[in-house]
Amino acid sequence: MKIAPQKNVRSGIALIIVMLVILVLATLAGAFAYSMKVETTLARNANNESQLEWLGRSGVELARYVIAEQAKVPGEGNYESLNQKWAGGPGGLGTTNSSLADISLENNQLGEGTYSVKITDLERKFNINMADSFVLEQALVNLVGVDSSLYPTIKDSILDWMDKNDDPGLSGAESDYYMSLDPPYMAKNGPMADISELLLIKGISDNPEIYWGSNSTNHPPAAFRAHNTDRPFDDLHQISYPVGLVDIFTTLSNGKINLNTASVTTLQMIPGIDENIAAGIINLRAGVDGADGTDDDTPLQRPDDIGNVPGLNPVAAKEISRYCGVRSSTFEVQVDVQIGGVSRQYFAVIHRGNRPNDFAILKFYWK
Repeated sequence: MKIAPQKNVRSGIALIIVMLVILVLATLAGAFAYSMKVETTLARNANNESQLEWLGRSGVELARYVIAEQAKVPGEGNYESLNQKWAGGPGGLGTTNSSLADISLENNQLGEGTYSVKITDLERKFNINMADSFVLEQALVNLVGVDSSLYPTIKDSILDWMDKNDDPGLSGAESDYYMSLDPPYMAKNGPMADISELLLIKGISDNPEIYWGSNSTNHPPAAFRAHNTDRPFDDLHQISYPVGLVDIFTTLSNGKINLNTASVTTLQMIPGIDENIAAGIINLRAGVDGADGTDDDTPLQRPDDIGNVPGLNPVAAKEISRYCGVRSSTFEVQVDVQIGGVSRQYFAVIHRGNRPNDFAILKFYWK
């Protein structure tokens, strides 16, 4: 009569064991399924990474093609302007019958993704590696609006950063100054490779709003806080800088400002051009409607055309033309790509050689 309870106990233990085995197997199955899902997601992301990059590179190749073909358009091969196809403009009359007629820079479908291309020439800015005291004074004091008490420090420090010696200018700085900072670093003592090097230079490193401009939105707020921990962030905006150094300088260009693409601000970097002459150049190239990049634009076809600007005498025009041009050879390409819900922004800097199809990719990266 006592055997039955023992059987019941053994049966109960066996049932518990079976349930535990089932639970362990279910856990293992769930873990395996999760692992497979993670592996699948990683594989898909890895595949997307490759596809995203190739979409970005495809956009760069499209940019190279469009710029090269633009140079073959009848009557437009000797200049670059904002109404041309590469710049997002409608293109001149010659474009209608060219290979660019059916080319779009927006929402191009390729495989499972799309990409859009924006091309900006760098000759619309001044190459800082060619800047002298006059250019820096014009930029810092008259355009950016740096206080006259701070200007000598920044001007001399920029020149010290780029020269080959370790002798500081009157108000400048060389490696002995920068090595005293935390963290320490050396002065470049050579041409700038990237315009962001300005953020390392004495006078700008603790006043980064001079680099960005007070109204700029293309930087994190932390950029202003990094070297200004001793004063509130809002105090930085008591000084208003209408333009930043990043807006008017570049490190990659052929050295001559393009009269057809430069802003009214950048045009004033050219010796002999004031605000009125700069506005006259814009009016001359923009056509009747006064707007750049439209059908009625009348771009300057050679530097000497600056002599057609009202109020500019021929002697001054000839002198000015030595500092400017109507050609661009260095271009920044922005490619916005998307696959499904994943998007990315790629950037490249390309340089055109002596032949229309001769392009070198100087930089390629993504943000």
